[in-house]
Amino acid sequence: MITMMFTAMIALTLTAAIMILTSLLSKKINEDREKSSPFECGFDPKSSARLPFSLRFFLIAVIFLIFDVEIALLLPMTIVMTTSSMKSWLTISLIFLTILIIGLYHEWNQGSLEWAN
Repeated sequence: MITMMFTAMIALTLTAAIMILTSLLSKKINEDREKSSPFECGFDPKSSARLPFSLRFFLIAVIFLIFDVEIALLLPMTIVMTTSSMKSWLTISLIFLTILIIGLYHEWNQGSLEWAN
């Protein structure tokens, strides 16, 4: 027991020391204008690199990622069905699907799924 605690303490100390050392060594000392500007084949940029981004596109992308992860959570439910009781599997599945449908209805009701007004 003492050996495990001693090993864990050494590992944590070594990890903390390496993290502190890398954060101290990785700091940029001087800020160069050329290195902080966007790269366009060695030429000065013709326009600003900070173009406005469509917020609608971002929201739809986030919604897609959320529902994509939820589908990835739904797929293993068919495999788990054979190893669990049918009543508990059905209850959990229905609760999960109900939460998904309520979330989809909320997004639809708020107008987040409409691409153009």
